Amino acid sequence: MDLASAISLRYFRSLEVVETKPDNTPVTVADREVEQMLRDLIAKHYPDHGICGEEYSTTQSHSPWTWVIDPIDGTKSFATGNPTFGCLIALLHHGIPCLGIIDMPALHERWIGIGGQTSRFNGNTCKTSDKTDLAHATLYATTIDMFTQANLVAFESVSQLTQFRHFGGDCYAYGLLASGYVDLIMEADMKAHDYLALVPVVEGAGGYISDWQGHSLRLDSGGTVLASANQTLHEKALAIIDATQMQ
Repeated sequence: MDLASAISLRYFRSLEVVETKPDNTPVTVADREVEQMLRDLIAKHYPDHGICGEEYSTTQSHSPWTWVIDPIDGTKSFATGNPTFGCLIALLHHGIPCLGIIDMPALHERWIGIGGQTSRFNGNTCKTSDKTDLAHATLYATTIDMFTQANLVAFESVSQLTQFRHFGGDCYAYGLLASGYVDLIMEADMKAHDYLALVPVVEGAGGYISDWQGHSLRLDSGGTVLASANQTLHEKALAIIDATQMQ
């Protein structure tokens, strides 16, 4: 991760060009260099493992192990000098996330989640909040633009019951949730590289994370993500989401 951080920081606030991909999302030279470096390292040490990244084609494998990479989560933040961009790395075993890393290069903060272990923040264990009342809970989402009209109805229904909502943060919000500062996160239009690394971190800190139907997140999940500090909050939010979908 230190090597990836060094690359992104070399370009941070000194970019000359921000390109636009066919899907109208931004990409920079840093995105590509970080992912290529990580792919090279994985290929060197684990040549039989599969690799799925944001910027390059998937490396297929018959191995039960697959790495999922988002070299710069929050490219818009990165490109505009905002330090809340991160690097996400997940390791899947038979499709289930067993290792997740949220690394924030400009903030020098890092969360690591390993299946069956307590998540760690900068080397120390971390824990989600114990708030179970929506009225006292804080809600994050990266941007309101990620929601379809139907998703927005569900998001509004949950957010109006919380203490307050806040936009921004990208993957940083999930680290803040794992450390007990944020209570709920609702997002949509997410890809596998956006969410799989978050799963071990959130769960290892005592939180819950799923799609909006309560299903575990996998490579082929539909793109909605709900993360909660605990089971009680998660079930309350899921119930509200379900109620809006039945209207």
